[in-house]
Amino acid sequence: MTQSDSTPPAWHADPLTWGHGPHIFEVFLEPTCPFSVRAFGKLDALLETAGAGRVTVKIRLQSQPWHMYSGVIVRCILAASTLPGGKESAKAVMAAVAAHREEFEFERHCGGANMDATPNDIIARIERYSGLALREAFAIPGLDSEVKWHAKYARQNGIHVSPNFMIDGIVDPKIGSGDEVAAWAARLR
Repeated sequence: MTQSDSTPPAWHADPLTWGHGPHIFEVFLEPTCPFSVRAFGKLDALLETAGAGRVTVKIRLQSQPWHMYSGVIVRCILAASTLPGGKESAKAVMAAVAAHREEFEFERHCGGANMDATPNDIIARIERYSGLALREAFAIPGLDSEVKWHAKYARQNGIHVSPNFMIDGIVDPKIGSGDEVAAWAARLR
């Protein structure tokens, strides 16, 4: 039986959203960017400091071509969001990549050990570090629509690099990954 264009997909990508407050804190991250990794590491603390009832944190994935395996890794994160753990599985993949960031990068963005790595090698590495089986979800034919949505959303908001931050739909260039969490929370007031 084939799926027609009008039939909804048999899979669901869980939105990468935490908290339920009226202020929307969107963070655009490239999973192997050192500055994005630093920002990612502060998101749980932001929810604790600002209060999950005061802020909604939304992760937007910002694939960047100079991070050579960015597209594969972004797709792995979104594939994880289709698994039973949903957004928590996706977060676990992001944390695994962040903890081993340099193993997914190229030296000076153009050389090193990853020159011989294949996409299958990268997926297997992420599976090993995250403890999640991603290969089947990675191969979901329509998953590229999720990848495209993240790219399009970033472009529509003038986001071209990571990390970048939006509060309540407005890009805030005064926020940086090196800021203290308290400074982020203060911007939400």
